[in-house]
Amino acid sequence: MKITVETTVTAPIDAVWHAYTTAEDIVQWNAASDDWHTTKASVDLREGGAFSSRMEAKDGSFGFDFAGTYTRVVVHHLLEYSFGDRQASVEFTATPPGVTVKVEFDGEDMHSVEQQREGWQAILNNFKRHVESRI
Repeated sequence: MKITVETTVTAPIDAVWHAYTTAEDIVQWNAASDDWHTTKASVDLREGGAFSSRMEAKDGSFGFDFAGTYTRVVVHHLLEYSFGDRQASVEFTATPPGVTVKVEFDGEDMHSVEQQREGWQAILNNFKRHVESRI
């Protein structure tokens, strides 16, 4: 099952792309709630390149690596990647009000579709706030 989340970021495409694809920015916005954070990230932004984000509960009770491989990179337009046996795509579309960022990903079976959508949307909302706070 494919799940989709999206937002429109009021910022230039260069700023949006940079914040989404730069490890130094990812550690600042990549969390679904205030009690989680990303402690480190790495990005090899090319087809076949690897990425990883270490996500941890701030109380130290749990953590995991969200990692995968870029399968397609079209600068300022599209990222496609695999993570485990799942796939995702991120589309960047410049519009008059800003850049629409649409993320579509393969869901998993451990959590409900709604839980997954809410978590990924919360991360995308943090991304929007991060980028817009810098403009």
